Amino acid sequence: MQTRFILINTSHAGNVGAAARAMKTMGFDDLVLVAPRWPNVLRREETIQRASGALDVLEKCRIVDTLDEALDGVTHLCATAMTPRDFGPPTRCPRAHFAQLLAQAPGQAAATLPDTAFLFGSERFGMRNEDVYRCHVALSIPSNPQFGSLNIGAALQVIAYEWRLALGGFDAPQASPTHAAHAADAAQVAGMLTHLEESLVALEYLDPAAPKKLMPRLNALFNRAAVTQEEVHIVRGIAKAVLQQSTRLRAATTPPDAPGDPKG
Repeated sequence: MQTRFILINTSHAGNVGAAARAMKTMGFDDLVLVAPRWPNVLRREETIQRASGALDVLEKCRIVDTLDEALDGVTHLCATAMTPRDFGPPTRCPRAHFAQLLAQAPGQAAATLPDTAFLFGSERFGMRNEDVYRCHVALSIPSNPQFGSLNIGAALQVIAYEWRLALGGFDAPQASPTHAAHAADAAQVAGMLTHLEESLVALEYLDPAAPKKLMPRLNALFNRAAVTQEEVHIVRGIAKAVLQQSTRLRAATTPPDAPGDPKG
């Protein structure tokens, strides 16, 4: 199954670079330009800047004169048109259409889907009716009814994301095992609470003669938080600093014995 993105009569070079970047982020690289305004659009500075690292997509990109050439090998064609056409294909939201397309594919969907292309019209006048009529569906991105205009790069990013999601998507990045957090055991939590209790007493926040339910409540809080060993070290470091500062303050506020004063 191949996925192709086709830009027709693109007038802004930067949009070609933005399209390449949007495609690469979703794992696609088959880009075809039909009669763009600039014959050297793939080498223009604005294109390269907006591609932002997706130069391999630009290098693979093809420029053709007609839509027929761009559609070679494509069996399922999707227009991107916000306005439904008379006698045109049905207008659907991308997610709903992709779900229907997957439901029709037997066996493993990604392997049995038709070779698919997504068409994007000119920034100046959109897609021509005759180009839309050739498509199996017109995809309309759900947007604000009072302002539904999307830049080509943004629209392509949405379509590419929805299509990739339908195909299975990518896994979210996971933390490296070397940085994996280790849960604190019961003994470590108990030691932390004892250390914390000493610091709260030193702050005179906790009255040891009438502790009430403060420490059991803190115990329950840390259990709910499922603290890690690193977090235990942080809390104990805070408790240690509190105790050290408390000791320094007591020493600074205790007057020294005056010379000649009688000793007990």
